[in-house]
Amino acid sequence: MPDVAQPTIAEVRSAAEAVKAAIDRHLAAVEARTGENDPGVATAYAALAEAADAYDEALYDAYDEVTPFEVPHDTDLSQYADPDDPEAISVLIRRDYLITDPLRLRAAALRIDGTTAADPGPVSASVSSALGALFGEYEPDEIASRSEEFGLEEGDSTLWVTAADPAEPGDWLAEPFEDADPDLLICRFDVSEVYDDELESLDPEEH
Repeated sequence: MPDVAQPTIAEVRSAAEAVKAAIDRHLAAVEARTGENDPGVATAYAALAEAADAYDEALYDAYDEVTPFEVPHDTDLSQYADPDDPEAISVLIRRDYLITDPLRLRAAALRIDGTTAADPGPVSASVSSALGALFGEYEPDEIASRSEEFGLEEGDSTLWVTAADPAEPGDWLAEPFEDADPDLLICRFDVSEVYDDELESLDPEEH
């Protein structure tokens, strides 16, 4: 079986030039990106990785030398979240509350803990621990509907539905809100007195 032909000097130089061009294209894509998960950057990244890999292989075959580049081969570089055709979504919810009655809040925690004001448990020792008991016992939607009963007053709230990359369980729990990217937003729902007032001021029937 004949030996595999070694790359020529011209082929090695051509592979090197391809890396240089790929670096320029990647930098241009980064400078023009529209968001953290811009597909143009993903495409340029994949092309740069492929060019670097090809140059490394040609350099080794021709000169028995290597580059300092390390290209991952077990990662699909083309999988980026696309808000127009998402593979997965994240639902991000924020609700603000004003604590208007700490005594009522702590009383609710006492009921959850099964203790009394005369013999309180640790969950009612502070407002923070009472909140922990409350949100540990009830779903956020139930707390929102019963907020006055718990000594809370609802403020602004917003719900974002964003495109996301499929994630393995536990992958993002250490930094759950790091990827809240407005560019991946599919739809959002806001509740705010200020926001409602602004909408009313734009009502054409009032003018």
